[in-house]
Order: sequence, then C-alpha cells, then structure tokens
Amino acid sequence: MKLNYKRTFLIGLAFLSISAFWQMYDNIIPLMLQGTFHLGETVTGVIMAADNVLALFLLPIFGSISDKVDTRVGKRMPFIAGGTLLEMAVTQLIINLRYALMSLSLSQKLSERVTFWQRLIIAFANTDEIFAVAMAHGRELSFSYMAGLQILPVIGWTAGTAVGAAAGSMLPEAVNSALSVALYGMFIAVVIPEAKKVRSVLATAALALLMSCVIYYLPVFSGISAGVSIIICTVAASAAGAVLFPLHEEGGTE
Repeated sequence: MKLNYKRTFLIGLAFLSISAFWQMYDNIIPLMLQGTFHLGETVTGVIMAADNVLALFLLPIFGSISDKVDTRVGKRMPFIAGGTLLEMAVTQLIINLRYALMSLSLSQKLSERVTFWQRLIIAFANTDEIFAVAMAHGRELSFSYMAGLQILPVIGWTAGTAVGAAAGSMLPEAVNSALSVALYGMFIAVVIPEAKKVRSVLATAALALLMSCVIYYLPVFSGISAGVSIIICTVAASAAGAVLFPLHEEGGTE
C-alpha cells in the first residue's frame, strides 16, 4: 500500500497544533487560577485534573453526536472550533463578570436617547472608577456626558499601563507597595462621598464589606478565591440593596 504523504502531513500537523494548544493550556490556565482567582496549588491541581476525568464521559458523547453531523469542514471541526471559542468566552465572562454587573446597573441611568451603538461604546470604556462617578451623578446620563467622563480616564489607563510596565521593574519595592495601597485609597475616595449623602449606598457598601470579611476570615470559605469573592459580595449586596432600598421611577429611594 502506497503511503499518502499529503494526508500523513495533514494528520501530523493536526496533532502538532493539538500538542501546542495543550502545552499553552497547561501552562497558562494554572497561572490564571492562581494569579487571578488566588486559588491554592491543591485546588488548582484538582481543577486541572478534572478536565481529564470529564473527558472520559464527554468525548464519547460528543464523538457520537459529531458522527451524525456532516458539514463542509468535516464532522469534528465545528465542535473543535466552537468548543474552543465557547471556552474562551466563558473564561473571559467569569474573569470580567463585575463589569457586566456594573454595565447592567449603569444602563438603568442612561437616557432613552442613548442609542444601541452608543451603549456599546459606553460599555467598552466602562471601568470601576467611571462607574462610581457616573452612578453618583444626580441626573440621567447622556452619551455626551459619558464620552466626556470616559475619554480622559481611558487615555490615562492606557498611557499609565505602558508607563507602569516600563517603570515598575525600576521602582523600589517599597514604592510599588505604596502605589498598590493608593489604588484602594482611590476607590474609597470615590465611594465615601456618595455613601455619606445616601443612606442606601452606605448600607449596601457596608454589607458588601461585611460579607467580604466573613468570606476572607472564616476557614469554611478558605477555598473561595478573591475574584469569586468579589462577584459573590457584589451580587448579594446589590440584591439586598435592591430589595431593601427600591428605586422609584422618579429616581429616589425608600
């Protein structure tokens, strides 16, 4: 039987790409779990091993389903490409879920004259600080107001990231630590003035702070990472604030 060099090369190329992908996956995902979600090595190892266990059950199922599918790109490719894109989307959604929550809240204050495409621009440039200032604004938010509010911070974030990346390795460790504390001070300076004026904001912020301390200090919650803790506290405190201090149509609270 004559060897088909072209087909052999294509099959080898497929295995090469799979091997390269798994090498990147096995190196990058643990860094994300430990660096972003602050999970321990044991929990990270369990999560990394779980995909191999799930593969024992999922691969036969999706293999059977793909056998019944016939597309122009083959039987397996739609599942391989679609699964990879879905995994990327879910990962980014989990990491940046707080921005989705902030945008949902911010959308309630936007003027009805703000179009769909303008909302997309506002959502793209939304950050923690911009959200806090916008929510503290006493009137409904127009696109021109949000554009003016967001342009300079976005430029500052972009330029600051570049400068920080270049200068961070040159600054003393004490200065780096001080700058990291200054970031929390900025958040406090944004929230406190509004909390002093509005009782509902103060109560909601205090509840979120209390829940964060409980999750951090109680051993039973030690497996919860900092990122997941922020999401839990944000959703729970916001839900409690919505129930205890409902927003009237004219913009006031009970």
